[in-house]
Amino acid sequence: MKNKINILALTVLFTISGFSQNKSANTVSLEVFYSKIQAEKKPQIIDARGPDEFALNHLNGAVNFNLESKDYAEQIAKLDKSKPVFTYSIGAGRSVWLADDLLKKGFKEAYSLEGGIANWIGNGKPFYANSKSKLTLAEYNKIIADNKTVLVDIGSKYCGACIKVKPVLETIRTQYGDNLKIVEIDLETSPQVIADLKTVKVFPTLILYQNGKIVFKKDGLGDLKNDVDAALASK
Repeated sequence: MKNKINILALTVLFTISGFSQNKSANTVSLEVFYSKIQAEKKPQIIDARGPDEFALNHLNGAVNFNLESKDYAEQIAKLDKSKPVFTYSIGAGRSVWLADDLLKKGFKEAYSLEGGIANWIGNGKPFYANSKSKLTLAEYNKIIADNKTVLVDIGSKYCGACIKVKPVLETIRTQYGDNLKIVEIDLETSPQVIADLKTVKVFPTLILYQNGKIVFKKDGLGDLKNDVDAALASK
């Protein structure tokens, strides 16, 4: 029985590893993704996030479905298999799986956007939003100018890694108190300021400012607490 379990575990491991390699081949940079879209008269763009996410913001001209959608078969039947399909999500999960499945179903080309919608909006590409941003770039710059030390957290409530940042931020806030201003910017409430900054490639992005200058910029959580401690201890 033990040997059977070990064989099953190895089979699953190799399956996952192979699948990951296939997925990465379909993921392209923002520059490639954008240029290919621009080359199409009517680009086939799929937002592979959930409907709630899509309603808040999305790429212009995108339609919304993913592998878990009840009408998945009907949705892909509307697409032209001979033309490229462009997929994206909050990062590179659902969109990668979708692009991989489309290729398996006979589509000629399917591309997933590296960094997802964070990369697209974070580099100022055009998008739809259902409301104005709560925070403007002018207000953002004023916060940086008015506070000696500022830690900015840019992410989304739908991003798993972004959720993990929150308790770390609370620990940092408790430790430094009024000596450190923490600003949390979410895609759902302030997409335009993320676009205007033109510095975000993934969620979460963490930026530490001191006297108006960037001390560090982190793509992803990493060891945020130690990085903040080290940066402030050296000042």
